[in-house]
Parts: sequence; structure tokens; C-alpha cells
Amino acid sequence: MQTKEKLLQTLKRIDGRGYKAYNDIKGTYDFGSFILHVDHVQRDPFAGPSLLRVEVSRKDASFPSELLKNSQRKIALEDYIARAFKSAIDHHVKGIRGSGKSGTFRIDSGGQEVLEKTCVNLADGDLELRFQLGLPAQGRRIMGKAAAGMFMNILPALVESSCFHSNFPHDDVEEHVKTYEDADYIRGALSGMGLVAFIADGSILPRESGVSQYPMKDAVAFKSPDSMRVTIETLNHGPIAGMGIREGVTIVVGGGYHGKSTLLTALERGVYNHVPGDGRQFVVTDDSAVKIRAEDSRYIERVDISSFIHKPPGIMDTSEFSTENASGSTSQAANIIEAMEIGSKVLLFDEDTSATNFMIRDQRMQQLVSKEKEPITPFIDRIKELYRDHGVSTIMVMGGSGDYFDAADSVLMMDSYTAHDVTEEAMRVANDIPVKRIKEVKSSFKFKKRCPKPGSIKPFKGRKLKLDVKGVSTAILGMNTIDLSQVEQLIDPSQTRSIVHAIYHASKKHMDGKKTLKEVLDLLEKDINKNGLDVLSAHPGRYPPNLARPRRFEIAAAINRLRTLEVNMDGNG
Repeated sequence: MQTKEKLLQTLKRIDGRGYKAYNDIKGTYDFGSFILHVDHVQRDPFAGPSLLRVEVSRKDASFPSELLKNSQRKIALEDYIARAFKSAIDHHVKGIRGSGKSGTFRIDSGGQEVLEKTCVNLADGDLELRFQLGLPAQGRRIMGKAAAGMFMNILPALVESSCFHSNFPHDDVEEHVKTYEDADYIRGALSGMGLVAFIADGSILPRESGVSQYPMKDAVAFKSPDSMRVTIETLNHGPIAGMGIREGVTIVVGGGYHGKSTLLTALERGVYNHVPGDGRQFVVTDDSAVKIRAEDSRYIERVDISSFIHKPPGIMDTSEFSTENASGSTSQAANIIEAMEIGSKVLLFDEDTSATNFMIRDQRMQQLVSKEKEPITPFIDRIKELYRDHGVSTIMVMGGSGDYFDAADSVLMMDSYTAHDVTEEAMRVANDIPVKRIKEVKSSFKFKKRCPKPGSIKPFKGRKLKLDVKGVSTAILGMNTIDLSQVEQLIDPSQTRSIVHAIYHASKKHMDGKKTLKEVLDLLEKDINKNGLDVLSAHPGRYPPNLARPRRFEIAAAINRLRTLEVNMDGNG
């Protein structure tokens, strides 16, 4: 280990030289209150920033054991530290200094949701913080003095602000940790109460805009209908009252722009915990909930959609359905089967993003187009069966078809963002105006499990294997590009990055064409639980600073959209 004075001397020596001379600073340095590791130096000022780590001992960091007593608190505290470092960057770093990314500090601090990430790691109380730094240059000449200021002045200020408990507002960090823990506690209590979701009274569901996840100012605070109100005794915040959505079939109705889709979106993101003050911090959904939508043009590989699509023209067997260019109905059918294949117990639907002909065929259409001419079994005829026989609940936004009242266990109306339990009224309407449509089901719901194996994860000729992302919605594995733009519960580019590495890891270690997809994902989660997200890195020793844990459902979604997938079938689900 070298001293920080040695780092300063090296920066003075290479001042004005070509950018590659920055490689001379790679190594480990003692800054007194922390240790600095320069692990990777970018090749030029326009390339991805350099990778650095800071280590602070347990003694110096002084985080109370109370904040680290379980895995939930540890994840929340790590998240708080990352956000504190980002806040310090915003305060101390004054823009780009030089060419390209010169002078920039970056940390993967995330958004309104709290995710398990690699940027901060607390092991036995010792703190490791990973960040990126744009080493400054003018053109491609090293700016040694500017770099010295970043290392000797700015970096210590950032570390001082974010890595020592004594410098934190204690009430804030405790609330951050306790909020995360209580949201997890509520999620764990749902099943025992016969619930699939919970929305606390006082929650703020609307967001400030279509491109922002911050809560809307002056929005209507959520209040549960009396008939649906439950109270959950939490670990840290005492009793919290709110609306409990029960298992079974829940239909959300109401006029346009009255908050139906806003409520569903909050439930979609309720599979993740949120930061205090978000408004949705106690909007909690069963962690197996999956948003189902139509997805025109998606790739499908040997999925058994026969319970929904039977003998369409030109295709006699849909029990192993494949296509390069799915329709709305076939994609929505595949999305349901794929979610259930790996264990989803809650399906979320919005009529605005569903294929109309997949959701329902009304009485008049049945009269005009006979069942013999219609290969689609609409979802309305399977929805009760999924819960009765498979324990799969449905929450559906439906403003256009009252036929679903006959299938509903609960009907919730949103009126000017205020929730009303209208189940009894809906049942009365259903009785007063009976529907004479014919149920279009000839056999029980079933599907085959699949055993995946990637057919080709290879680099372009003469190049290294590329594992990369473009934003949240595009994953790149070698020559393969996966479109995840319609996977709506994928929320962070670092999750997408983890998915890319997870598929590569699983393809080498677990996917053999014999294990089912669920078995592969079980083994993958076991690897992560045992060794952390670092186990996914395709570059051992790189200490990835920007991986975030995805759910198994989004990993599966990416695998299912990998166009070189090879699949064997493995019996009934």
C-alpha cells in the first residue's frame, strides 16, 4: 500500500503527458481515514470513467449494530450511503473539467426505489464504496493539477460526508432503514392476511409527470374505503391502516383520467420498497406480481399457449408455439404462461395495454363469429379458473367491459383519485343486466414447463464478448440484442446490466437444456444470495460498481426474448 503523498507525486510527474500515463496511478493508497483503490483506468477521456473504491474500517465508520442487525436494514443503509455520496457530489463537484468526462464523479445511487446494489457494501461493519471518476485531460493530455485537486480535496470531502455515521443526520438514516424494513415486513404479512397488495392511507400515488417518479405536489392523498381497510402492526411505525386488496379477482373501474391506471402503476412498482417521503413507501405488492400486456412483434420460443390459443390458421399445435413476430393476443398469452412458469401468483392487467380480442368476446361477437372460427379463448373465461385451480390472483383495470363483473370477487371504483368499494353495486348490475355470452373453454388450463439453453452467446469476430446495456430497455449479449422496452417492472439500467451478466453466468453454469427455467432461476438466486451480485460479473477482480438486483421475473423475461434460445419441453405446469 502506498501513501496519498505518493499518488500526489505521480500526478505531478505525469502532468501534461499522454492520457495512457494515468495507468501509473493504479494501485492502493492510504488516506488516513480511508483506503483508496484505483482498480481500472479509462483508456481516454471520452471512454467510460475509471473505476475506484474507497474502504472505511468498521471502527471509523461507526455504524451502530442496530442498523445492521438484518439483511433488510443492511440493504437500506447501503442505499442511504450511496445517496449521501451522490448528494455530496452534487454539492462539491462543479461540472466537467476538461475534455470528455473529465472531472466527473459518478455513483449508482438509484431512483425512488431502494434496490440491492454493488456500489456500497457493508461486510461485518466495514464499508466499501465503489464509484466512477473521469480523470481530467485537455484533449488527450493529462491535467495533473486538476486530478490532484480531485483526489486530495474533493474525494476526502465526499467520503467525509457519506461514509461516517457521525456525519449523518441520525433521524434521517434511521427512518430510511426502518421504512425499508417495515415495507418488507408488510409484504411478508400479506399472504397470511389473504392479501396480494396493501396501500396505506395517506399514500400519494400520482407522479409529477410522465417522465418523473417524484410524487405529485398537491395530489389527492389515498384513503381506503371502510370496507377494505385493514391495519398492519409494523415493527417500527406502529399500526398502519390502509386498503388491503384480497386474493382472487379484483376489477378496478372508473371514468377516464380518474386514477385507475395510476393505482395499477403504483401496484406494479409496489414489488419494490421506496424511499421515505416518496408517497408510495407503504404501497406494497406481493413480490411475485407481474404486469401482463400485449407486446406486438416480440419473439416467442416454444411456449405452450394452447390454453388460450388453439389451432389458429396454418398452425395446428400451439403447445410449443414459436414466432419471430408475435401478435397482440399471442404475446399476451405467452406473457401469462411465462409469468406462471416461474411462480407468479399475481397478474396485473390494464385494458389500455391489452389486446381487446384476447381479453373478451362479447355476446354479439359470439353470435356473429362462431367459436369454430375463433382460435382465441378469451382471458375472461380463464380468470376465475386461474385463482381456483392455480392460486393466481388478478388485479385488472377495466373501464370498458362490465362482463368482467361476473368474474370479480371485488370491484374498486376510482373517482377523482378517490377509491370506493362498489362490489355490491357491480354484483347488482350484473344480476339486473345478465350477460348471455357463452363461456369458451373446452379443457382445463395447463402448460408445459421448458428447459432453456442459449444457442449462441458469442462476440463479433475478432472482438471481446460484449455484455452491455442501453438504458433500461436494451440488453446486449455479444451479437444478441434483447428488447425489454415492454417489460414494465424493470426500472433501473443497473438491473438490466445485472440481467445481462446473469444470463451469461447461468448459461455457463446452470442452463444445460435439462433444468427447467424455474430451476435455473432458483440456482441463480442461490448464487447471488451466497456470494452477492459480484458473482455475476464476467470480469473477476473488476469490482462492478453498477449492478442492481433484478427480480427473477425480469431475468426470465430477458431469457424468453433471447432470439438464440434453445428450449426443451418438460411436462405440464
